[in-house]
Amino acid sequence: THYLFIVVVAVNGTLLTINAGDYIFYTDWAWTSFVVFSISQTLMLTVGAVYYLTFTGVPGTATYYALIITVYTWVAKGAWFGLGYPYDFIVTPVWIPSGMLLDLAYWATKRNKHSLILFGGVLVGMSLPLFNMVNLITIADPLETAFKYPRPTLPPYMTPIEPQVGKFYNSPVALGAGAGAVLSVTMAALGCKLTTW
Repeated sequence: THYLFIVVVAVNGTLLTINAGDYIFYTDWAWTSFVVFSISQTLMLTVGAVYYLTFTGVPGTATYYALIITVYTWVAKGAWFGLGYPYDFIVTPVWIPSGMLLDLAYWATKRNKHSLILFGGVLVGMSLPLFNMVNLITIADPLETAFKYPRPTLPPYMTPIEPQVGKFYNSPVALGAGAGAVLSVTMAALGCKLTTW
């Protein structure tokens, strides 16, 4: 059953990416969506990887788990691209380095679960939005893509007048990392708890 759980979480992480991954098209809400996307991805990675890591007890499995969802997402990306969607329709999140940090926290503290929860959770939460933003900057400018493929999502009376958040002033990376760091500690604890049920 544990393998089934790992697959379910990995698949859900992938589906979450497909659903939230087209945030670059929401012209007015690109950065808000980026924050939601970062937090959701952080939590999915943390709970799945920590469960897998504590179940096997082998440092390295968190990175392996991150690799699994990365492969799933690239396959999905290819499928959507094959259907005629633009290449940037799904931006594959950078999970692997955050998975490596999770492994590092577990390995460096001699497989201490509490350290994994606290340090690992904070490290994933802080790092994932950062890696994702670096990824976005190198792949495509979200706003440029959004203007190319506009997708209005709100009725006019709800559309904010000046929706664009400054890239580094009101930083979506800082907001995603701050919220992610707090919430992923809880998810890491849940991941550990799942192995003891």
